[in-house]
Amino acid sequence: MANAAMDTSLLDRAIIFAVKAHAGTERRGKGFPYIVHPMEAMEIVSSITADQELLAAAALHDTVEDTPVSIEDLRAKFGDRIADLVASESDEFPAGVSEEDSWHARKKAAIDRLAAASRDSKIVALGDKLSNMRAIARDYAVKGDSLWQIFHAKDKADHEWHYRGLASSLSDLAGTAPYEEFVTLINKVFAK
Repeated sequence: MANAAMDTSLLDRAIIFAVKAHAGTERRGKGFPYIVHPMEAMEIVSSITADQELLAAAALHDTVEDTPVSIEDLRAKFGDRIADLVASESDEFPAGVSEEDSWHARKKAAIDRLAAASRDSKIVALGDKLSNMRAIARDYAVKGDSLWQIFHAKDKADHEWHYRGLASSLSDLAGTAPYEEFVTLINKVFAK
């Protein structure tokens, strides 16, 4: 049986835009193209919803943080809803403060922002956070506690605080397979 026809023009444009924005970049310490992560985040979101704008936001979620693309660029090309979804998922970097020195404040702001966010924003964020947690779990199984040295925050306890805070902020999605996998991986990596 042939696949059913579906209008994916918006999503197709977002994927192409994300591929071009992340072209030539590697996922930190992974040895593979950065675009693999946004595509995995999009796949995770697709297990919760078929909403093309949420899928597009997942594909685009790191373009503002990690490339020269601005929220205004996304707004002009993809509209308010997608731009707002990406903005709600993007860290804000304070001027004149290093990523290391601002890490805790940025992560606390993200946890608080997600706690108050719409369900749609939480779905996009869960795609990103579960993709990240999958990578951490895979790498932790191989590298153990030396894994934390590749991050701006080097202490495992900081990452545990961050991911448990994210799980709490995203708890409206409890019962979905991605949320349950997220919590399972957090408990596996950060077992007491």
